[in-house]
Amino acid sequence: MKLEVEVIFEEIIKPSSPTPHELRHYQLSSIDRQVAPVYNHLVLFYPTRTDVPTDNINIPDLPHFKLSVSQALTHFYPLAGRIRNNSFVDCNDEGIPFKEARVKCRLSDFLHDPVPEEANKLFPFPLVDAVELPMGIQFNTFDCGGIGVGLCISHKIGDALSYFTFLNTWAAVARGDKKKIVLPEFVSAKLFPPLNVSVPEPTSGPTNEKKIGTKRVVFTSSKIEEIREKYAAENEIRPSRIEALSAFIWRRFIASTKEKPSPNVILHTVNLRTRFDPALPAQCFGNMFHLTRTVPCMDKEKDDVCNNLVSQMRDSIRKIDREYVRKLQAGEDLSEGAENSTSKGETIPFIFTSLCRFPLYEADFGWGKPVWVSSGNLSTRNLVVFMDTANGDGIEAWIHLKEGDMTEFASDEEL
Repeated sequence: MKLEVEVIFEEIIKPSSPTPHELRHYQLSSIDRQVAPVYNHLVLFYPTRTDVPTDNINIPDLPHFKLSVSQALTHFYPLAGRIRNNSFVDCNDEGIPFKEARVKCRLSDFLHDPVPEEANKLFPFPLVDAVELPMGIQFNTFDCGGIGVGLCISHKIGDALSYFTFLNTWAAVARGDKKKIVLPEFVSAKLFPPLNVSVPEPTSGPTNEKKIGTKRVVFTSSKIEEIREKYAAENEIRPSRIEALSAFIWRRFIASTKEKPSPNVILHTVNLRTRFDPALPAQCFGNMFHLTRTVPCMDKEKDDVCNNLVSQMRDSIRKIDREYVRKLQAGEDLSEGAENSTSKGETIPFIFTSLCRFPLYEADFGWGKPVWVSSGNLSTRNLVVFMDTANGDGIEAWIHLKEGDMTEFASDEEL
């Protein structure tokens, strides 16, 4: 459904304590510098007693809520600074934009028929403009009293795990749960120091082509198992949920847009923290991920991808091991053979990233946990973001395609 959103107040929230002078210059890592200037973003929806009956929901104390932002920013001080020249953050305590907005509908009505493009109105600024501002928040109040908290954190500063480290620590500060406050470790530039080497342009950035459409496809646990069994029979290995859904969505996209040039490389994001020896703690803040490359072989006679696509994707992910991370830290060129492995001409990527098993539904600011967590519409073609459903059993796939491709993809009968 269409949303009518009115911003009624805007202010800048600064850290509750000044950042020490020796911490004012925060260096971006070699990975940070390669990331496209987009925002990691989510809207967390909280009902009220008048909307969804529950004993755990209280009317938010907005002054206390804002104070918790200020207190959390003291621990995450780069988020209150300004990004300079794609090389460092000036941790000047300039603060973050905080907007209060009214949404002229009931929360339950929006949750019944959510439209990804409309969800963008619940964020404080455009999602593809993360050039200077590291962070922003929009506090949205629905007519029923329900709340939507829109949080944006620049991908230039941190990945998804960094996003959740801040989000859940901020929520712990708000509800006064000191045991759940997790302080960040700003070590990304030490682990991946900026190097004077040529780096590839970000592949997952906004496109200047036609408008990008976003479709949310919900896979129930039973449907996921059905798809996993199908690919287990084809590949002689039992795929994970993400492997199975990646193969399924890719093949339905190829089948539905077969008259058009097809993406010739599949990319998956991999968390590097678990690839270190020993593994890094989750609170290591920054971009600590890498993109795997899978070049699917195509059977032109059958007009389909090869049957061992799941095995190919798994092999690509397994290559990101401890030795690979060591080479990445040293700045070695790990793209050898990448161009030769794809057809001549433009390399068209299809990108999969997963937030499944992340603490998506843990942010309790003192009025209960969210009933639903929403993404939005990104201007990035051929991007799929996987998220757990609210009950934890299924998976939501947020699929971003060019409008023409989306029309054909959405009408695919098997999908």
